[in-house]
Amino acid sequence: MSQNKVTIGMLKDKKEKNQKITMLTAYDYPTARLVDEAGIDTILVGDSLGMVVLGYDSTVPVTMDEMLHHCRAVSRAVNRAFIIGDMPFMSYQAGIEEAIKNAGRFMKEAGCDSVKLEGGSEMAHVVEAIVRAGIPVCAHIGLTPQTATMLSGFKVQGKDAESARRLIQSAKDLENAGAFMIVMECIPDQLAKRITSELSIPTIGIGAGKHCDGQVLVYHDLVGLFERFTPKFVKQYINISPMIKEALLKYKEEVENGHFPGPEHTFVMQDEEAEKI
Repeated sequence: MSQNKVTIGMLKDKKEKNQKITMLTAYDYPTARLVDEAGIDTILVGDSLGMVVLGYDSTVPVTMDEMLHHCRAVSRAVNRAFIIGDMPFMSYQAGIEEAIKNAGRFMKEAGCDSVKLEGGSEMAHVVEAIVRAGIPVCAHIGLTPQTATMLSGFKVQGKDAESARRLIQSAKDLENAGAFMIVMECIPDQLAKRITSELSIPTIGIGAGKHCDGQVLVYHDLVGLFERFTPKFVKQYINISPMIKEALLKYKEEVENGHFPGPEHTFVMQDEEAEKI
């Protein structure tokens, strides 16, 4: 496995060669280290951390300070993967100057390689401004969790011809604005295939079928650490929650019955020294 740092050029080259791109979320040092060592191409420090790490009901309450805190932890762990910091709700919608400033903080303060923001054609001017400032932008269309209320909840997008055409146009507008990659969430397989074929930049699917240039999942979903709900598009490769609970119960039992700590976990003094106490 190559240990060279993944770059935007390498990701685009993978699309051109029909080689799939891998992406996972990570929110802390130990997880990011595991993901990086597994050879995953890109790590998204997603605002999904609001739900799977911080216990919020949605991604909306997540703040810039919270995102930067977690991005810094991830960047300390990563040697190879390309790191994308997720811009939280209202960190880029209020104005171009604020959007550029906040995007810059992900690079300057948190060690990210790029940022991600949600929205279609209406956000193309923001993407263009951030890119012009020298900050790479990954776009995100389809189901956009930060504005899920406007979309009538967490539902598949682009199911009819009119909305599908809007998503195609959004993807093209975002590419023209300078986005280097686009995440497509919860859209029909046929639509994702069409968009992927018409763009020169890579597409990353999450609930968008197999024809995207790459795939992303939330780490906690993949390993079975988030039990509130499991989306249809998630494949759980292992379910470690029961194993963790079993270990915790065993620890509780051994502490209560005096079996832990045992002699092998205990430090002792020489007898003659102990007698001097």
